Amino acid sequence: MTVTDRWVLRLRGARTSPGVRLICIPYAGGSPEAFRAWSADLAPHVELLAVQLPGRGPRLREPLYEDWKPLLDDTFAALAPYLDEPHAFYGHSFGGRLAYELTHLAETRFPGRTRRLFVAGCRSPDVPQRTPLLHTRSDGDFRAALREMGGSPDEVLSSDLLMAMLLPTIRSEIRLAELWQDWHPGGVSAPITAVYGRDDPIDSHPEMRHWPRYSRDRGDVAELAGGHFFMTSHGPELVHIINTRLEDGDG
Repeated sequence: MTVTDRWVLRLRGARTSPGVRLICIPYAGGSPEAFRAWSADLAPHVELLAVQLPGRGPRLREPLYEDWKPLLDDTFAALAPYLDEPHAFYGHSFGGRLAYELTHLAETRFPGRTRRLFVAGCRSPDVPQRTPLLHTRSDGDFRAALREMGGSPDEVLSSDLLMAMLLPTIRSEIRLAELWQDWHPGGVSAPITAVYGRDDPIDSHPEMRHWPRYSRDRGDVAELAGGHFFMTSHGPELVHIINTRLEDGDG
C-alpha cells in the first residue's frame, strides 16, 4: 500500500468532464467512509475523495499528531498528486480547520487549481476558542460532552472497549481544533462557502458569519437544519449546496 493509498480514499469518480475533484476531511475522529453516502447526489462532474487520517480504520494503530505543522506537512504531501487539477476542499469542524490550512498550501504550490473551500461547523479564524477546553476534561466528562454533541452513537459511547480505541484519536484532534488560531493574515484566494447547523450548540452563525472575509475572491454563508453533525443528518441538503457552488465545473 502506498502512502497515498493510506491517506486518500477515492469514493466516486467524475462521470462527465470537465470535472472538479472534491477532497473531504471529516470531523475529529470521524471516518472518511461517512462521505460515501454523498455519491448518489453529487453532480456528475464531481469526483469524490476523502482523507483518512491516522487513528481510524486501517490506520487505527498509527501514531497521532500532536502539532499542526507535521500534520499539515504529511497531509499535503499525500494530497499533492491530486492537487494539480481543479479541486475543492470540504472540511467539517476539525476538518474545516485542516481544509483551510491545506488551501493555503495548495494555493502556493498549485496556484489557481483550488476552485472553492467549503467549511462546515467550524468557527472562523477570528473567533476565540471557547473555554474551558474540551480536550482537557477527564475521560468521563469528555465522553459525556461527546454524547451531548450528538456525533457518536450511544452504543459506541457506552462501550468501554470501543472508547478505549477511539477516544485518543477524538481527543487528539479536538485538541488540535481548540489550539488552532489565525496564522494567515489575508486569507485565501479561493471563494469560501461556510455552512452551519441551525441548532449547532458549538459553531453556529455567530461563530461562522465572518468566514467570507477570509476569501480574497468571494464567499457566502449557508444555513442548514440540524446540529453540529448535519453532514450526516442532512447530507442531501448539504450536497445540494455543494453542487450549486460547483455546478459549472470550475467553482
